[in-house]
Amino acid sequence: MSAGSGGRPAALPVAGSRRAARLQNPSGCVVRFVPESPAGQAREFDFTDWPVNPALRVAFAAAFAARTRPGGRVRRMGTAMNAWRTLRGFAGYLAELKSPPRTSGELTPAHLAGWFFPRRPHAGGGLQLGELKRMLCLIEGLSAEFRTALTERNPPAPAAASTASYSRGENQRILNAARQDIRGAARRIRGNRELLRRWRAGDVHDEPDQVRRIGELLDYVDRYTDVPRYGTGKQPLAWVARLGTVEQHATALHLSGVEAAAFAVLLVGLTGQNRDAIIAAPATHHRPDGHTGAAGAVIVALDKPRRGGRRHMDVPLTSLPRWATAAEPDRPVAESMVADARLDLRSPFGVYTLLHELAGPARQILGSDRLFAWYCPTGGGPGGAGRGLRTTIDSCLVRAWARRHDLPAEVDAETAADTPTGTGQLPVTLSRLRLTYAELAQRPVAHTDATLANEYLARNRGNLAEYQQVVGAALAEQAGKAAARARIGTLSEQDIADAREHPDQVADRHGMDPATLRRMLSGELDTVMGACIDHTNSPHTAAGQPCRASFMLCLSCPCARAMPTHLPAQVRVHDELERRKAAVTPLRWAQRFALPHAQLADLLGRAGAAAVTDARAALTVREQALVDRFLDRDLDLP
Repeated sequence: MSAGSGGRPAALPVAGSRRAARLQNPSGCVVRFVPESPAGQAREFDFTDWPVNPALRVAFAAAFAARTRPGGRVRRMGTAMNAWRTLRGFAGYLAELKSPPRTSGELTPAHLAGWFFPRRPHAGGGLQLGELKRMLCLIEGLSAEFRTALTERNPPAPAAASTASYSRGENQRILNAARQDIRGAARRIRGNRELLRRWRAGDVHDEPDQVRRIGELLDYVDRYTDVPRYGTGKQPLAWVARLGTVEQHATALHLSGVEAAAFAVLLVGLTGQNRDAIIAAPATHHRPDGHTGAAGAVIVALDKPRRGGRRHMDVPLTSLPRWATAAEPDRPVAESMVADARLDLRSPFGVYTLLHELAGPARQILGSDRLFAWYCPTGGGPGGAGRGLRTTIDSCLVRAWARRHDLPAEVDAETAADTPTGTGQLPVTLSRLRLTYAELAQRPVAHTDATLANEYLARNRGNLAEYQQVVGAALAEQAGKAAARARIGTLSEQDIADAREHPDQVADRHGMDPATLRRMLSGELDTVMGACIDHTNSPHTAAGQPCRASFMLCLSCPCARAMPTHLPAQVRVHDELERRKAAVTPLRWAQRFALPHAQLADLLGRAGAAAVTDARAALTVREQALVDRFLDRDLDLP
């Protein structure tokens, strides 16, 4: 407690208390894992029935305990489950051998290779091998030969299958189906909540008896998340059964599983965020718009553990998606919001705030801060929980939602031969929705430009022909601009030599006065790729005001002049723009860099190949640093 803070001392453990052991039971073969998220449930992983020697069971349990230790890299229940299954599969392989090892010291590289052999052709085999090695490295008593095998590089992974994004039409069908479900859920839950409010206020006395009965039932469901039952606790009362099923009564006030999946589909489709980050999104948020009714926005703290130190992200969700007009050119956003009857389901802001409202009562009952909360009518689930409220969503729910709609897939001539006869259902996954967003937005979301280009879009077969046409059109447009715009004025070596004897003639020839020419030749007017002879008369700024435009615009500015001394920097910028093709998407490169690249190519072509080669070799460290700062936008004015 800070001095003078007025607070109270933190609660301390009672005398003699000890931290609970993670390795439990006398044999040391039960490991307790507690996920990082407060909403997650702890689980005990049992190694006692594994078909290996007891010494190996204890060694495997200790390795798993060390791998899943608090503060380690394994923080989610799903990751811990995958590690446990991998280790169990290795133990099962060892048990089937004619001479299985009895202790950790008897493990050999052949055991590792034999276990991996049937998994090698599969895309996930390398991931399992890496996880197994990380756990086995934590075992004591291994031979030097086996430890060496654990540190060797994994075999190259098989070529990953291309993942196709959805076409524009498919994407719209998926999102519109999700919107349809969400509208129905909003009407049902809001209507029943209003009826419950009236019933509790005593405003339904004049209503029919069935309405009063429904109000009474809604009150019971809201209090107990269940329906009145007979003494056995199994069968609902007769009048309750006549009004509908238990699931219908519970979802009168809460979202169903498929409706929660529809929200997940729509949020991923509108934001492009990672599946896990969306599903684990918190209900706590900040409203920078101050609830003023203007352009809505919320800032949500999302978590993507794979990013390491950059895992926590404050993500703004606004009332207008970046690509809304491009994705739906035939339906303006303003019209769509009116058509949705005051439900904004075409922006991340509208979907988030509606989910926050509809799942609020379930969150309050659970005491959870998770955004998603819904009712499950059956048992199962994490920890073998029975029916009740949930906060987690898995791929099974998304598949169930897709089967419910039976959305048709688009089959073109290229993929028709690979499509089984009679199967036209569109498979819906959150990962493909994220890939489709990346295709539409052409901007990275919680990853770098290089990751977007090389990991997401490079393996995407969907819309390839359409994408190539878009990139080609963008390149042609920028090339047309380069041809139409004025070219930067250049002074040759002969001009510079003539300026020493006839400065008035050279200055007049290049549109400046002799004093400006002298200053330019001395380097006083240098920018990055040229010199500016009149920075207060720029076409990009009001007359008489200093130019604040990017130095990239100097390539077509009437106030700019280029001399041979500027050629090394121009070559460096040209080469860097060429290199950055591999770091961004083709469309983004075409939109941002194709025009200056074409202008520089023309400038270098006028200089000649020999001069360009000499300039590339003559580039100084200072010029290189200046160009790098320029391309990284460190020289841009705020």
